[in-house]
Amino acid sequence: MKNFIFISPNFPTNYWQFCHELQNNGMNVLGIGDQPYDELMPELKESLNEYYKVGSLENYDEVYRAVAFFAFKYGKIDWLESNNEYWLEQDARLRTDFNINTGFHLEDIPRIKYKSKMKPFYQKAGITTARYHMVDNFESCRKFIDEVGYPVVVKPDNGVGASDTYKLSSDRELQEFLAYKYAAHPFAPYIMEEFVHAEVNSYDAIIDAHGNPIFEAGNVTPMSIMDIVNNSDNSIYYIVKDLPDDTRAAGRAAVKSFGVKSRFVHFEFFRMTEDQASMGEKGKIVALEVNMRPCGGFTPDMINFARSTNVYKIWADMVAFGGTDMPVGQHFYCAYAGRRDGKPFALSHEQIMQRYQNNMRMVDRIPAALADAMGNQMYVATFSTEEEMNQFYKDVLATE
Repeated sequence: MKNFIFISPNFPTNYWQFCHELQNNGMNVLGIGDQPYDELMPELKESLNEYYKVGSLENYDEVYRAVAFFAFKYGKIDWLESNNEYWLEQDARLRTDFNINTGFHLEDIPRIKYKSKMKPFYQKAGITTARYHMVDNFESCRKFIDEVGYPVVVKPDNGVGASDTYKLSSDRELQEFLAYKYAAHPFAPYIMEEFVHAEVNSYDAIIDAHGNPIFEAGNVTPMSIMDIVNNSDNSIYYIVKDLPDDTRAAGRAAVKSFGVKSRFVHFEFFRMTEDQASMGEKGKIVALEVNMRPCGGFTPDMINFARSTNVYKIWADMVAFGGTDMPVGQHFYCAYAGRRDGKPFALSHEQIMQRYQNNMRMVDRIPAALADAMGNQMYVATFSTEEEMNQFYKDVLATE
């Protein structure tokens, strides 16, 4: 029996399904988290062979001791994973320290976590990248802006999601950002990039041990996550009914260039919404960033609805058997709408549920940790046509 350690299996709450499918495949599933065992979801408890509670997952020594305990009790650890962006570096450190070879090690982290270090691997794959400058002082930043023009986007070089990401449109905003950065994050590297007029298209795939995709899908985010976070906007994105050929080609090229194996990945690309001299023509795919984990929140469930399948099982089959025979059925658009509390929406929750009762697949409140990017009240629904989906968005997000 192979030993699989799942870090923070309780968050997001849907991740118990990864553990459930691993256990169904005969693996010894061992959880490490900071939530008391009695507070875990019953489904998660049933999916774990054993759980080790630490005082804080931020405390590496504590987590190290938990892994050491499991290794002493059960023998060699075959896999260690969180499938969570926040813990990718700690996962890699633990794999390095315990010689677990089924995943990234510390030496791999720069190219998969630092936005500036991703760019050469995109370029190696033949994918255009935005010009950039590492934030230092006003004069150097202004020289870069003379080259690319306002607006520019600034963000942590090693960041999670759209956290601490800003669009700067003037010298005054640049000066204010630099003052903030040096006061709040004086030693953290920030990257400045030319602004790309685009929507975000993703390549979501499960990659086997040979670097080949065994499942592929994708989503579209018409609105900027940066704007959603900074302006407290509603949140929308959707799983495409069929993955476009150019997104598939770019995703597969990036998988090879970054050396991805045995992972569920979420690669983000820009699709140009207008011609831009430095980038190319409208419609072109341009690099944004790689995420070496599943797309966040309830997206794995949305992919299941859009493809009539079970990506939790496909991933667990890849881990246990190297491949899968899980079928993929009828394709749909799967739409996510996250409404922000406090807005005067034209339709009440009850009216939405009545109007779309045959389409609705999930309805829930979003955890506070995810609400900045995803809204407070979420609706997930499937549609056969793009026109039906657009009407859904119009109805759910309309205000009085």
